[in-house]
Amino acid sequence: MTDLSKGRILVTGGAGFIGSALVWALNQRGIENILICDVLGRDEKWKNLVPLRFADYVESADLAGRLGKEIRAIFHLGACSSTTETDASYLIHNNFEYTKMLAHFALVNDCRFVYASSAATYGSLADRISESLPLEQLRPLNMYGYSKHLFDCYAQRAGILDRITGLKYFNVFGPNEYHKGDMRSVVHKAFGEIRATGKVSLFKSYRPEYPDGGQQRDFLYVKDAVAATLFLAEQIDGGGLFNIGSGQPNTWINLVTPIFSGEPKIEFIDMPEHLRSKYQYFTCADVSKLRAAGFTQPLTPLVDAVSDYVKNYLAPGKHLGD
Repeated sequence: MTDLSKGRILVTGGAGFIGSALVWALNQRGIENILICDVLGRDEKWKNLVPLRFADYVESADLAGRLGKEIRAIFHLGACSSTTETDASYLIHNNFEYTKMLAHFALVNDCRFVYASSAATYGSLADRISESLPLEQLRPLNMYGYSKHLFDCYAQRAGILDRITGLKYFNVFGPNEYHKGDMRSVVHKAFGEIRATGKVSLFKSYRPEYPDGGQQRDFLYVKDAVAATLFLAEQIDGGGLFNIGSGQPNTWINLVTPIFSGEPKIEFIDMPEHLRSKYQYFTCADVSKLRAAGFTQPLTPLVDAVSDYVKNYLAPGKHLGD
């Protein structure tokens, strides 16, 4: 077990979506001895930091020189998360080599290490996806997924995977994703479209077993994602890979309906040709390993999660902690 109130906590990607939500959750517990690492760049994710309480901030290029024995836990959530990034060398350096450096620092210094892998490592697999699948059988569909998969495989070959914890987040949505551009959730995009036009656009289905808007995903509210992350960090010493999802598939129609204040108005549009062969019609995480580890907290029902996000954050323009 790890007591997160003892020693400094490093959160990489701490200004980003899940990272800033994790810092917010730590603040809710009164924990502020946190070193945030990120690349603030030119977008507006710095706004996620404004309401948060933390001890210090460092840019990722300078982190290696700031690592010290006072750090007792590392949440490595920083990465290039764009599934459309094509610079493979950049992804290898940023997502693979950087993770190796931090993992070995943590192991040498007896420091708890929790890192973000990704559900993208599963590739085209869809139904009840389990962490027990042999890593060598996985076939990621993009370079982002492969960069994450590469570290999982490295950790297994190096014999360190059972001493660290890798998190395969599924379709996480919620406050503090505002800076993510095209990588924002459909909830965020739909809210803006509905506010501007009164309707929302969803892709048509090109498989007869799925009606338009009936394609399904495993959606998870960010508050539940960080609750599971903190539980595993505190209660499990290592454990390898864990799926972080709801374990329940929901349709796109289910997702966007609570955004409307009245009768939903949905327009089904053609899917671009280049996406049709890669599009996944169903994804669902097998979360039995997470539950077996003792995480019994009920997850926020989808309707309640979307409503909380819209009413308390999107509509008033607030961040976590405001």
